[in-house]
Amino acid sequence: MSEKIENGVVLTLEKKENDGPKKVRLQVVNNKIIRVTATAEDNFKDQESLIIVDQKTKPSFEVSNDGEAVKVSTQNIVATVLKTTGEVCFTDKSGKKVLQEQIGGGKKFTPYTCEQIHADGKPETYKGWTTHQIFESPDDEAFYGLGQHQADEWNFKGKNEELFQYNTKVSIPFIVSNKNYGVLFDTYSLCRFGNPLPYSELKKLFNLYDKDGKPGALTGTYKIEGEKDFVRREESINYEDYQYVGKHLPKIALDKSTVYFEGEIEPFESGEYKFNHYYSGYQKIFVDDKSIYTEDVHGKGKNEQEIWRTAWNPNSKKFSLNLEKGKRYKLRIEWKPDGGESYCGLSALAPVDNKVQNKLSFWSEMTKQLDYYFILGNNIDEVISGYRTLTGKAEIMPEWLLGYWQSRERYKTQDEILGALDGFRKRKLPIDNIVMDWNYWVIDKWGSYDFDPERFSDPKGMIDQIHKQNAKIMISCWPKFYPNTEHFKELNEKGYIYQQSLKDEIRDWLHEPINDYKGFTYGFYEAYSPEARKIFWRQLYNKLGRIGMDAWWMDASEPNIRDCTTLAYRKLLCGPTFYGSSDEYFNSYSIVNAESIYDGQRGYETAIEKQNVDKDDANKLQETAKWNQRGFGNDFSPNNKRVFLLTRNGFASQQRYSTATWSGDIGTRWEDLKTQITAGLNFSISGVPYWSQDIGGFSVEKRYEEAQKEFDKSKTVNEDLKDWRELNARWHQVGMFAPIYRSHGQFPFREPWNIAPEDTDTYKVIRNCLEMRYRLMPYIYTLAADVYFNDYTIMRPLVMDFGTDEKVFNIGYQFMFGPAIMVNPVYVYKARSTEVYFPKDYIWYDWYTGKVESKGGETKKVDAPYEHIPLYVRAGSIVPLGPAIEYTREKKPENIRLFIYQGKDGKFTLYEDEGVNYHYESGQFAKIEFDYNESTKTLTINKREGEFPGMLKERTFTVPQSIYSYIQQYCIDNNLKKTDLLFPHSTKDTKTPISTTAIQKHLRTVCDYIGYGDLSISTHSFRKFYATRIYENNDYNIVLVQRLLQHSTPSVTQRYIGLGSKDLEQAIEKNTILF
Repeated sequence: MSEKIENGVVLTLEKKENDGPKKVRLQVVNNKIIRVTATAEDNFKDQESLIIVDQKTKPSFEVSNDGEAVKVSTQNIVATVLKTTGEVCFTDKSGKKVLQEQIGGGKKFTPYTCEQIHADGKPETYKGWTTHQIFESPDDEAFYGLGQHQADEWNFKGKNEELFQYNTKVSIPFIVSNKNYGVLFDTYSLCRFGNPLPYSELKKLFNLYDKDGKPGALTGTYKIEGEKDFVRREESINYEDYQYVGKHLPKIALDKSTVYFEGEIEPFESGEYKFNHYYSGYQKIFVDDKSIYTEDVHGKGKNEQEIWRTAWNPNSKKFSLNLEKGKRYKLRIEWKPDGGESYCGLSALAPVDNKVQNKLSFWSEMTKQLDYYFILGNNIDEVISGYRTLTGKAEIMPEWLLGYWQSRERYKTQDEILGALDGFRKRKLPIDNIVMDWNYWVIDKWGSYDFDPERFSDPKGMIDQIHKQNAKIMISCWPKFYPNTEHFKELNEKGYIYQQSLKDEIRDWLHEPINDYKGFTYGFYEAYSPEARKIFWRQLYNKLGRIGMDAWWMDASEPNIRDCTTLAYRKLLCGPTFYGSSDEYFNSYSIVNAESIYDGQRGYETAIEKQNVDKDDANKLQETAKWNQRGFGNDFSPNNKRVFLLTRNGFASQQRYSTATWSGDIGTRWEDLKTQITAGLNFSISGVPYWSQDIGGFSVEKRYEEAQKEFDKSKTVNEDLKDWRELNARWHQVGMFAPIYRSHGQFPFREPWNIAPEDTDTYKVIRNCLEMRYRLMPYIYTLAADVYFNDYTIMRPLVMDFGTDEKVFNIGYQFMFGPAIMVNPVYVYKARSTEVYFPKDYIWYDWYTGKVESKGGETKKVDAPYEHIPLYVRAGSIVPLGPAIEYTREKKPENIRLFIYQGKDGKFTLYEDEGVNYHYESGQFAKIEFDYNESTKTLTINKREGEFPGMLKERTFTVPQSIYSYIQQYCIDNNLKKTDLLFPHSTKDTKTPISTTAIQKHLRTVCDYIGYGDLSISTHSFRKFYATRIYENNDYNIVLVQRLLQHSTPSVTQRYIGLGSKDLEQAIEKNTILF
């Protein structure tokens, strides 16, 4: 039986299967979005969504009934639901199938019950459903999104991902297909993409044998410095939570030990086993004496990769093995714990038929009903636009936010943070934001939000001084409170503190004399409660907002009440919630916490402006402010200062609260740099546009610490310090192209001059990155406006722009920064070249030289000197560059240079507004459109549209040539012959080239000459031009060029100057060279 409702149809199934739905509902949101809800009960249990905003449109649609199925049709989608199984199929208007639920029934329901105890001690039983939704998927489909994870995976097709929140893990229940659709699940519990089963201990899937062949266990050998080896049988490698570790690991000094788990595993069945390796410290895994991890990102020339994470903050890495039933396989795990608390685990999933594994499968542990949104687009940008239609628009961030942020763990005094900022200003290094990390309070007053007066004598004066230096300050604000603080007492008295951590007397890591080195007990506040959120914001505002704090750093917003626990215990620690059990509301804490800041700040400022409430009367402001506007609310004043908060965790819809997320306390290794690329791209394609990372990594290997300390003492630069410096240089080269550009981490300190002295290549690389970021500000701020007006994505996987090129589907280590610039990170130590794929149908220009590098549709090995990573610009791009500035508001861009990349028609619309308030929402902004016509080779600068207070009335646009053209002109103007050196050693010695170091000293002079201001140009731009000219004008004599450049072989020269294999064949034929 079907029933048409206001926005769709409800179908009651003819016959309910035991684990199937009883009713299915289709609701039309708009022409490209349909909501599907299913229940195993008699009635739907609708409730206010935490992520979906009110939809004001009422689209037209049609409902038809053909006997076997009911159809709901919009202008773009036809959704068909079968009356027998309730399975739904989506086609476009032409009838082409886009997405099909599993044939025979794709919805499964299992009853779920849990009990939790309220703050007043009363228990409550909660009931719901575990749901499992399966869709069919063709072989050529790819899946992206799901938030940000640290297993270094890009395309999730055929893979598994457990969705929960953790320090370095952000889970968003949104999946995007290369078929130009997305599915958003409105659920907040623990979820699993792919296999719905949890990973199992090895003994449940394998017969285990110790190293002597005895069945039932592996062998564990614990080698302790200065002691006799401790050997025992290990029935499980499951040291994954601190309680299990405390009970089951031998009582030994882990930080002085090396552990070996070894023996044989014999699978119960044949097929592909998927393993999850949980690790901290240093670890390797071998199967049949072959290393599982073989990637040589450390440049050691070995195929045995030793992975590392800081001991207290483990990570997961995945791998798959095809194994035969009954066959024994040697297994060895090597573990150097590298700390007194460390973790090691290996679990697996049994083989699953590929046809099943490759389907789109989504499992949710607890929810009231199955609830998802199907979003159709002509491209992935339209899919993400649909996601933001559902979950809320992303605000235009404050302009200063897009500049550079400097942070460290941590500035311990007022003098330290002011000194760091002063160091930037004295060196004329660009910066906009300086960050105060945790522990600025008196040691036993976490949650008081009071500065320790012995270390911070004048907090307001400190902030005022930062503002005088034309910078902003952001501060760390945990949702964590010590019981002796007044803030804790107020929240706890009203029942707004989670009790389990207090009941279990969990203590944190601040082991001080004041607490007999035992750590402090603590509790987290219950952010799901609207009243608790009001109190939390009032406490923050009263202590920090009133003295001028600019932005908020919401750390541990998972909430991470205790590291390294089981998921079951984590749920006990953060529940129950205002809305229900923490089993059901497990993943969404960060967005309600963010709501308290966004609505609180805007509500207070509006009350101060419109109702004349005293800004120092926090209690009155709490009473008066308009709350619960869910990130919107027309009652907010457009004069409000733009809100910003950085949160370690995120969830669907966070973009509407002016919130960005960073990737947590990641490690400082080359594999961590590599992993952040796929993590950031999957996060971006999950619909949340602002993402960042700790450049250089947060948790530092001891070898880097020791190398820096040795340098500080003796100025010795050992190999580890060279590694550290190059890692930071490469990370900045990538990080400057993230939506938010920030550096943060533990010692060694992260200010550029602390990473390396000012006369080093490393320092110059970082300086160049900073300067380039600020030159690009007209381009970047326009992208930020497109995020709001057009639901744009700044950091873009190649599949978003080149979706018709199937070769990009699995490329997760290149990306577009906006529409023009293709970024190609280098994540291997000492690598000076890398492979780049150039998407088809476009000409690609070298960013540094302006030369055509590729005509598209090919992979090339390209040069990647220490000075820069490969950057390319696609034909049809228009890139505006502004003046050299030290902070975003230093001066208005009166002269903007427009770089036109020919080969296709191009368009770019420059956007500007005040950068600090919300006047843009009411139309106070200006746009200037630039149009390039390839057929006529003309650029049209259109009339400015719109206006805003303080805008420039006049400005100059300069259209320079490429660097390559400039070098040509330089040669002409200086009467240089074809065989002359561009940079001779001296006027007397015109045949000997000077060193690249000497060339660098003259680069700024040359840049001024060619109109590039102080924009850095790599010496390779000139060196390559020189080499190419010698090659072309000496009858393609590759050996001559090789000798001039002092390369080891002609093939090195070939790659250096960009010759293809046919070019080399021609050179060999002409010069009869033997290779």
